[in-house]
Amino acid sequence: MSLLPDDTELDLIHTRDYQTRVYQISEDELLVRGVVSDRKPPGLYVIDDPEPVEIHQMQLELRVALPKLEIRSARVVFATYPHAGCPRIADGYEKLVGLSIARGFTRKIRDLFGGPNGCAHTNALLQAMAPAIVQATWSIGVRETRRAGRTRERVTPEEAERIVKGNQNTCHLWAEGGDHLESLRRGNKRPPLLPVQERLRELGRDESRWE
Repeated sequence: MSLLPDDTELDLIHTRDYQTRVYQISEDELLVRGVVSDRKPPGLYVIDDPEPVEIHQMQLELRVALPKLEIRSARVVFATYPHAGCPRIADGYEKLVGLSIARGFTRKIRDLFGGPNGCAHTNALLQAMAPAIVQATWSIGVRETRRAGRTRERVTPEEAERIVKGNQNTCHLWAEGGDHLESLRRGNKRPPLLPVQERLRELGRDESRWE
């Protein structure tokens, strides 16, 4: 199912999809699977063909250590590719082992695998997967907080500084000196995330008791 608006009246000429899933397989390790797929619409490359033709499908599986998000293993599979020589670069992505998925990761990917040193589509997939891995750490935080019987509405000063350190200046909302960051540092009560508020309303639940 596409998340994009209906396009049946438009002249589609290319589709690219990314998908990433992150699994916690132990207290100190994540399994991350990602895929990128490029498809041409029916009839474009093969006249009168009713089906789209996939041109690229690169799959990437990572083992990532917690809490530093260091890559322990990396495996690239070229499932669909346009030229016979494309898969020869796959083993080169073992150089990912030992890297941390933190600030500067995009630059490291460019330095290691840019231009003739890698696959442009695998690089794009890596850059799409990295933020998903960071987002997964928030899921872990929610789970651990629940298990400890604590609330996420308020955090200790120490917890606040850890959150600030990990997110400061990553986007406009987390800008240094901004309202969002300073409110967190002051220990103000945090409302549910907007999608959570909407879901609570759909379920008929009291937003003030979301925890």
